[in-house]
Amino acid sequence: MPHSSGAARAVDYGDRVKIALMDSGIGLLAAAAAVRRMRPDADLVLSSDPGSMPWGPRTPEDVTRRALSVAQAAAAHRPDALIIACNTASVHALPTLRAELEPGLPVIGTVPAIKPAAAGGGPFAIWATPATTGSPYQRGLIGEFARAVDVTEVPCPGLADAVEHADEEAIDRAVDAAAALTPAGVTDVVLGCTHYELVAERIRAAVERDRPGRPPLVLHGSAEAVAAQALRRIGAVPAPSAEPVGTLTVLLGGQTADLTEPALAYAEGLLLKAVTPVI
Repeated sequence: MPHSSGAARAVDYGDRVKIALMDSGIGLLAAAAAVRRMRPDADLVLSSDPGSMPWGPRTPEDVTRRALSVAQAAAAHRPDALIIACNTASVHALPTLRAELEPGLPVIGTVPAIKPAAAGGGPFAIWATPATTGSPYQRGLIGEFARAVDVTEVPCPGLADAVEHADEEAIDRAVDAAAALTPAGVTDVVLGCTHYELVAERIRAAVERDRPGRPPLVLHGSAEAVAAQALRRIGAVPAPSAEPVGTLTVLLGGQTADLTEPALAYAEGLLLKAVTPVI
């Protein structure tokens, strides 16, 4: 789910739209692909610093410093909006990034989709990094939106790193371990780290494997919601058939680069490369 505030920058229909996204690593691919599907003509700037991963175990001050550097690299390309496609950065760095960049650049943060998961009324699980699991921040969201619902917090050690490196065996081990901690009766799973959305179907298969005969599991990510919110913030309506296809700028540690090989192991990375000239 997106989290936003501040003044929006108006974009007239038909104008070129440029959306920047930032994350520690390739977790931003899911939201970037969602923006691409909603506005194929949007120019995208993907800014990350994979050499500093993972951000979860770092202090809030360190996360804020690194997130600000990654955000400033993206802001130098003069986007219309900036999506913080990282739960950890949204938790620790959002106020600093907004103070630094708004109102000139709208900043849209990401929080776990606990509210829509709770709306279903059934028991659900939240898969998150060990640093986020049980944190005051996550417990606060549960208390605010899911007080009357049975919620299980599931730590997923190593999963974000495994996804970042497209390490198939490590992904399977981490997903299987988290699935074993997920109660068989849950109806929904919240993906509390943007990296997890890149392996959503593998998560679904692992959880459903031990619950034959039950209704399909509902997964809750944030990519679609945060992409839509970014377009709303700048007054840009979705236009799935818009042309021409927008450009893609990839920044790794502030330096222009290509999409990494691990990024191309996922459908979202292939979507961006297939339809976008990398500059």
